[in-house]
Amino acid sequence: MIYTCTFMPSVDYTTYIPTFELGELNRSNDVYYYPGGKGINVSRVVKRLGVDTIAGGFIGGFTGDYIESFLRDEGVKTDFIRTPENTRINVKIKSTEETELNGPGPDLNEQNIQSLIERIGLLTEEDWLIIAGRIPTSLPSSFLTELATHCEQNKVKLVVDTSGPALKQIMEIIKPFFIKPNVQELEELVGKTIHSKEEAIVYAKELIGNGIQHVVVSMGGEGALYVSSEETLIATVPKGKLVNSVGAGDSLVSGFIASYSQDGCAEKAFRYGVASGSATAFQSDLCKKEDVESLVSQVIISKQ
Repeated sequence: MIYTCTFMPSVDYTTYIPTFELGELNRSNDVYYYPGGKGINVSRVVKRLGVDTIAGGFIGGFTGDYIESFLRDEGVKTDFIRTPENTRINVKIKSTEETELNGPGPDLNEQNIQSLIERIGLLTEEDWLIIAGRIPTSLPSSFLTELATHCEQNKVKLVVDTSGPALKQIMEIIKPFFIKPNVQELEELVGKTIHSKEEAIVYAKELIGNGIQHVVVSMGGEGALYVSSEETLIATVPKGKLVNSVGAGDSLVSGFIASYSQDGCAEKAFRYGVASGSATAFQSDLCKKEDVESLVSQVIISKQ
């Protein structure tokens, strides 16, 4: 089973306005309400691609109820831990420029954290655990150590899609099965400025040398790189109009894991992941299976 964990989910209120005037009354007839959070995005796309998944993490209040109901209506199973606070609401204004207003995440108490650790402890070598999104500072340092212990003992395939100090800390404790940094995040990991795809490949190989099994580096319109101990691949992205950048990276992760979990073919999974990320970028919501499959043939893979 593919499990996702989102520490700070949200209800995303997204509105499209031709012209946004700061300090003025702005009206829009085009609004959407979606459950937000990188792990939740991953679960939604994985399910749309025909693979079962369980979305977990922390939710609370009426907004948490909305997230759970929305996911169940889409066929995504849920296993959230309830918190006493309402899950945050994030406002996203799409106009000539994108503007976002994100609410604060929950304050997690010891009981919340222990409940999560206990659930992770039940996973087996048949399971995937995808930790995606920002990791709250309220988590004790011991949490990551316990996470690493459970995943190593039970041979759980750990996928990490976060950034900053949390990603570095995780990688010092446990070597994830898969990570997907963008170029800036890769620079933060290796402490170097990256000027080209060739340099990105060199530093991605360093991560592989340190024990990570699969690294995908997303490079926006320039495509993506895949590196493992066995091969290095470069992918172009399909041509299309960028409509919404939110969720594109999450969809890449979803496409890769959904495909790889079925047959273990990395090149096929990489192609499917890039197509999934592009399909989401070309529309207002997350991609669907038919959107992805229409783009797969347009993803050109070259071997290095």
